[in-house]
Amino acid sequence: MPGPLVTATTTVQCVHMGRAMATVPNPRVMVTGQPTVLMTSPYAIAGCPFATPGGPLPCVTAQFTTGSTRVLSNGQPLLLADSQAITVPNGVPLLIIPSQARAIAQ
Repeated sequence: MPGPLVTATTTVQCVHMGRAMATVPNPRVMVTGQPTVLMTSPYAIAGCPFATPGGPLPCVTAQFTTGSTRVLSNGQPLLLADSQAITVPNGVPLLIIPSQARAIAQ
């Protein structure tokens, strides 16, 4: 499905509301002055409140499993607003809150 491209400033969170940030933005494709993010870029998660003493661990990293199918940068798919990811160690999805609608890809 076509959707807005994800940029380095797009709000991304684990389902526990920990903030996720792309560790390697893609400066080759810019949208509204912000670098986009490749599907292969890992995300680091900070502030996941899921951890409890002696209980489950907080979300630490995430990797996207889906991206654009028709638009590539450096031969890699870009992230779209509906891209899917899995967090480590909990295996929960990331939530993407689209912040731009100017550049749509499929």
